[in-house]
Amino acid sequence: MVHQVKIPTVGESITEVTIANWLKHDGDVVKMDEVLAELESDKATFELTAPQGGVLRILKQKGEVVPIGTAVCEIAAGAAGPASAPATSAPATSTTTQFNAMKLTGAIKEMKVPTVGESITEVTISTWLKKEGDYVKLDEVIAEVESDKATFELPAEASGILHIVAVEKTTLPIGGLICRIEVAEGEPAPAPAAPAAPPAPAGGGSSYAAGHASPAAAKILDEKGISPAQVAGTGVGGRITKADAAQAQPAAKESKAATPAAAAVPAVGGARTERREKMTSLRKTIARRLVAVKNETAMLTTFNEVDMKPVMDLRAKYKDQFKEKHGVGLGFMSFFTKAICVALKEFPAVNASIDKDEIVYHDYCDISIAVSTPRGLVVPVIRNAELLSMAQIESEVVRLATRGRDGKLSIEEMTGGTFSITNGGVFGSMLSTPIINPPQAAILGMHNIVERPVVKQGEVVVRPIMYLALSYDHRIIDGRESVSFLVRVKELLEDPGRLILGV
Repeated sequence: MVHQVKIPTVGESITEVTIANWLKHDGDVVKMDEVLAELESDKATFELTAPQGGVLRILKQKGEVVPIGTAVCEIAAGAAGPASAPATSAPATSTTTQFNAMKLTGAIKEMKVPTVGESITEVTISTWLKKEGDYVKLDEVIAEVESDKATFELPAEASGILHIVAVEKTTLPIGGLICRIEVAEGEPAPAPAAPAAPPAPAGGGSSYAAGHASPAAAKILDEKGISPAQVAGTGVGGRITKADAAQAQPAAKESKAATPAAAAVPAVGGARTERREKMTSLRKTIARRLVAVKNETAMLTTFNEVDMKPVMDLRAKYKDQFKEKHGVGLGFMSFFTKAICVALKEFPAVNASIDKDEIVYHDYCDISIAVSTPRGLVVPVIRNAELLSMAQIESEVVRLATRGRDGKLSIEEMTGGTFSITNGGVFGSMLSTPIINPPQAAILGMHNIVERPVVKQGEVVVRPIMYLALSYDHRIIDGRESVSFLVRVKELLEDPGRLILGV
């Protein structure tokens, strides 16, 4: 059976590509998913892979401009196999020996992006834990997949040989093809020790592509007046890519009239380097949601200050006994969470949300705790915080924060939430206006504790003061409710005995 390989769709605005380089020759035996050629558009360079194994017949030559959807080569399946490869091919011999102990069934298992949550429509391949051509076992973790909310492990759905389709940092929709597995029975034998490589010939043993510039790269180098021999290629086989050419700089010319005085003049300024990184799905979603909140809510912020001395005194008195009994440290978060739960019961609008034309009031307190991670801000939820003890709240905070920083939070642990707390004080923030976490109606911002002079009973005293900020959606919460809520939290923290007595 002959399979025609056509130019795939590589972008909405791209209508044609140039065949920059064939990495295989006419008549070569190729394997499924093996890279056949490099294609260049006006925006990027792409690799063309074999959809099946067989004998290659090239239809379009290097340098030709080909429209999207045009056949550029044909692969005759079954015309020849790996056994027909030359006996001098060391990699093929090694692979055959390694996989002799197992039997390929001929079945191909296609692994696609699974459904990982109702609101998740796409994921990014974060890290491949296995390489192309590796043998993988059923249920063995082969990759990490990142969504806008969490990171997931991708287990193999069959045992066999792995063929990667989506490389790292590729974003795929739900249902998109991630990889294929050639299903096999048994396991491969350990690979034999590789023989010593023969010495390189005097004329150099580099690939035919080494030092060769792609059409787009050659044009850029010509405009800069740079010879391809002066540029180190990072493409396949040492080929000079468009990116290599763009970064290349002409060699500095020696000044014939250089003088000692001129040589003594120091260079002006330091290094002016730049780097670009693709935004992760999590970062893109955070950006999109923050802009949406600013545009779709009537957000206001009200402020107050809290004298933290009563809480700090109580904590200092009992923290050792607390940790000895409960096995967890006594922090400020449990005091704030308990105070907020009491205030939310008294001002239910602050604990509400908008669903189209309706206001949804919650009779429970699911408190979202903002956690900063290397991947971005995540907001895991403490369920029914109003029913938990101080020790249970502290344990949940530690557990969720640890899982967040390790990238192990599940969708369920970050779904929902009726009110949020964010603590910029751990980074030294004195005051801020936190942004609401939709569809919630309010968020409390904690800040650093600073000793300030305050007046107590007619005397100026120094007290540890924290500024609190409550950002709220004015469509649901009126000024009276927002200010009263924050004052209630302040009263409970400045007299923590009220939390115990419920007054």
